[in-house]
Amino acid sequence: MTSKFADSVWLRPPRTRNGQPTLSREHILRAAMEILDAEGPAGLSMRRLGTKLGSGATSLYWHVASKDELLELAVDEVIGEIYVPEPGDTGWRVGVSVWANGMRSALLRHPWVIGLLGTHPTLGPNAMRMGDRIVQLLTGAGFTGMPLSHASALINAHVIGAATTEAAAQSAIKRSGLDLAGMAEQVKPYVEKMAAEHPAYDEWRRNAGVAGRDQQQLLDEGFAFGLERLLDGLELWLTKN
Repeated sequence: MTSKFADSVWLRPPRTRNGQPTLSREHILRAAMEILDAEGPAGLSMRRLGTKLGSGATSLYWHVASKDELLELAVDEVIGEIYVPEPGDTGWRVGVSVWANGMRSALLRHPWVIGLLGTHPTLGPNAMRMGDRIVQLLTGAGFTGMPLSHASALINAHVIGAATTEAAAQSAIKRSGLDLAGMAEQVKPYVEKMAAEHPAYDEWRRNAGVAGRDQQQLLDEGFAFGLERLLDGLELWLTKN
């Protein structure tokens, strides 16, 4: 029995596209991504998509077999937005930074992707193209074998972890009608009330210079700080191996 993970659009032969000249897979995918960006996977259905396109759901099946197939295609489309510099265009640290920052931006533009990562093998053309470019980038830095895979996974984990937290915060902000600063102001009385029980945290909070800072800038700085420390560690590993 084939597992759901292995039941991937990329592992099946392309569907025959006879008829339906007014629709294309690309047209369908663009409309699906508009729904996904607005409402996430829960808001997407073949019937809903057919209505948006002014076509019956049955017509869509000429091009995509199911909602799951459509989601796989959409994930690969988002991966196609991530740029990884070509080998030789820049140093490996700058190249990794471009890749990591581009991936974070893509995930925050399309936060629904985060929950779909890992549910199917990422074997689409954009994913394979990005993977090949990453291998070239890290090989040029001196990584080989499994350490190259581990280095790539480490960068991915930092990006996905940061984007997951930030996307959740953005969703909470959208629901509350407040901005990040407004939400911080809401919890401030509770934090100050608990200060006596958590003196180390309170002292740091008062002296860290966080108050009054632009919250998005703090998130950007935190991501950059973490990425640079990861690159420091990887660079140190390269010098010792």
